[in-house]
Amino acid sequence: PKGDHYRTRLTHTLETAGISRTVARALRLNEDLTEAIAVGHDLGHPPFGHTGEEALDRVLEQRFGQRFRHNEQSLRVVEVLERDGRGLNLTEEVRDGILRHTGPGEPATLEGRIVRLVDRVAYINHDIDDAIRAGLLSAEELPPEEIALLGERGSRRIDTLVHDLVESSASAGDIAQSGEVGRAMLNLRAFMFERVYLGPDAAEQRRTATETIERIVAHFISHPDELPLERPGDLPQRITDYVAGMTDRFALAWR
Repeated sequence: PKGDHYRTRLTHTLETAGISRTVARALRLNEDLTEAIAVGHDLGHPPFGHTGEEALDRVLEQRFGQRFRHNEQSLRVVEVLERDGRGLNLTEEVRDGILRHTGPGEPATLEGRIVRLVDRVAYINHDIDDAIRAGLLSAEELPPEEIALLGERGSRRIDTLVHDLVESSASAGDIAQSGEVGRAMLNLRAFMFERVYLGPDAAEQRRTATETIERIVAHFISHPDELPLERPGDLPQRITDYVAGMTDRFALAWR
């Protein structure tokens, strides 16, 4: 939506980094490692959030038999694409945290596991705020038991989740949530997927996002000479790198 008060991938990254560093400090872990993972975790995310990722994955599989995962693309950005193809001089722990912030495998470090969990804490709560501001939800429609436990305002929910994360992790010697709070957060996440991310009110936007991704990919298949020449890789990889690097507004405005 138009407006300056909705979150973007950049503001989500800043929120994730700030919350993650707070948790790492409370647990006396490596704050710099935690922040580096958080800052890099979504660098490879394509436009239009979950819908854009699914659309790019589907069109690449149909056209080239290849798959797309934004965490793998984030790792490619820092290892291959940054500094004009030289990549960044990052530690194995940072690269592992970026790659495993989502997906089946757990990060190797406690710092990486903080980011993996806080990523969800951040996007669930700021997406609730944005959905209410955009008129897609009302506060009264939120799951009452979960809201009663976590808090009515986004800042209060984050405060509850962070305190629970720190206290549970300190007791467990690992990155963990209490059962009650963890279930409440997952229930809120499921609610958001049902009502907002995949809900009927967003169907037209999902269709626009999907068609935009498909149109851009089809254009570059027909006009590969219009891709940046200096990017490494074969045609499917160069298309992937270019499309995944777009913001929502850039993709919508692209011819």
